Amino acid sequence: MSPTSGTGGPCDSPFDSTYDNDCTEVLERVFSFIDNELPSADSVQIQRHLDECGPCLQKYHLERTVKMLVQRSCSEQAPPDLRQKVLLRIRQVQVEITRDDGEL
Repeated sequence: MSPTSGTGGPCDSPFDSTYDNDCTEVLERVFSFIDNELPSADSVQIQRHLDECGPCLQKYHLERTVKMLVQRSCSEQAPPDLRQKVLLRIRQVQVEITRDDGEL
């Protein structure tokens, strides 16, 4: 079987055509895996796949690196006065919504 004769999955592993579908599934769930939001059994399955599939492992590392860079870049907090203004406006909108609901 040639490297491109699989089902067209992201990896097109030349070793085993069953990886094609596995790769698609793994890459669809990689963000949940990175965030530790998957059940333990699913995490084990994805980790096993990453251990065996170099292309998926590379994509996983890329996504994890991008997430860490975004997280580091977005760690600033709003100034306290801006935060208070936003919270006040949220409360005002909640009151307006409550009033509008009561008028129905």
